[in-house]
Amino acid sequence: MRTTDHAEGNASAAARPGRRPTSARSRRRHPRVLQGVALTSVLALALTACGGAADGGDDEDGGAAEGEDVTLSVTTFNEFGYEELFEEYEELNDNVTIEHNKIDTAENARDSLRNSLGAGQGASDIEPLEVDWLAEFKQYPDRFEDLSDPEVEGRWLDWKHEDALLEDGSLIGYGTDSGPQAVCYRADLFEEAGLPTDREEVADFLGDTWEDYFAAGEEFVAASDSAWYSGSDNIWQGMINQVEVPFQDESGEIIADTNPEVKDLYDQLLEASVDNELSAGLTQWSGDWADAFQREETFATMMCPGWMLGIIEGNAAEVEGWDIANTFPGGGGNWGGSYLTVPSQGENVEAAKELAKWLTAPEQQLKAFEVVNAFPSTVDALESEELLSATNEFFNDAPTGEILAERAEAVETQPLKGTDYLTINVAIQDAINRVDVDGSDDPESSWEKFVNDMEALR
Repeated sequence: MRTTDHAEGNASAAARPGRRPTSARSRRRHPRVLQGVALTSVLALALTACGGAADGGDDEDGGAAEGEDVTLSVTTFNEFGYEELFEEYEELNDNVTIEHNKIDTAENARDSLRNSLGAGQGASDIEPLEVDWLAEFKQYPDRFEDLSDPEVEGRWLDWKHEDALLEDGSLIGYGTDSGPQAVCYRADLFEEAGLPTDREEVADFLGDTWEDYFAAGEEFVAASDSAWYSGSDNIWQGMINQVEVPFQDESGEIIADTNPEVKDLYDQLLEASVDNELSAGLTQWSGDWADAFQREETFATMMCPGWMLGIIEGNAAEVEGWDIANTFPGGGGNWGGSYLTVPSQGENVEAAKELAKWLTAPEQQLKAFEVVNAFPSTVDALESEELLSATNEFFNDAPTGEILAERAEAVETQPLKGTDYLTINVAIQDAINRVDVDGSDDPESSWEKFVNDMEALR
């Protein structure tokens, strides 16, 4: 998730095949690292001032008495696929009303929860934690209910469950989806470039390593007016999630700017994206990025965790040609996945626990997968025939259930994600995008800015 003269790089960006001129709209809108440091300090001070856990609610167990009418608020971000599940739960429990607070991005959901916890009020009865900022909130165990329950023992993949455990053995969250990655590709663009289009042949063409993948991209761009991928940030996520200890060591010390693995990936990616012109120079999630799915000259491949399939389909509506190959550079990798938590400040924590438990059960995870391709993290769902036989019409009827299940088995490394993981990853993506998207820096100068950001964070 690259070495060039940037005076030249800026001038040639618009003329590069598959690229668009940089606009304010296409640039990543992330808070600066120093702002992140300040916000973290404010949150820590606020939580310290708040003292112990918030009042649990109406009765001694922190919830309405059994059978009483209860309204539960649930926050999600992006697409969890819960809308129909909420209706189903209300039908099964006629005393329960669910209010859904759907936030547009994970970042905004994180900021909202930070503010609510700092103020001691305002959080939903159920709040999501994305895996990249899970460790940040694990610092404040008294702000969340312990979700340990004999009924859920053995429900999730080991790594999914263990990531949510606290030092005392309590459980901060119930796992929702996971993000095993394959490679999505435009078969129509491959065909126009004289390359194979069959899924198995494409998997062979893409190869097993990042070197293979970038070499395949060079062959593609030599025969096409499209780019190989949308932008460096999409590829960076695939690369960094294969590094066992990327940004902070087990003691929490920041090593991101001194870790040779991180620097080597940074250089390799920018060389491929800029020098070898494989990138379309688009910032993921930007308006230009979303619009690019509808253009004829666009990009041919994407790193694809299961949840990305629904995003591609939504942005590329009525565009024919998307498919998915059962391969991933470097072997395997997980990108994303979330947890449902129950903040202790809620008025109905026991009812909220029951809803969170139900939403994350294998049966409901399979339903979310069917709706938005949120790939399950529960053992029973991953082994089910319902999942393994699932196909996706938009992706040329690809056997997405089987492909993603095999990609999940290929995951060998889960990065150690410390409390500052998200802040650091945003900072290095900003460094990458200064070169690939904005054209304001060369790789060396942008890396030095990243080093300065890490010094400020220490």
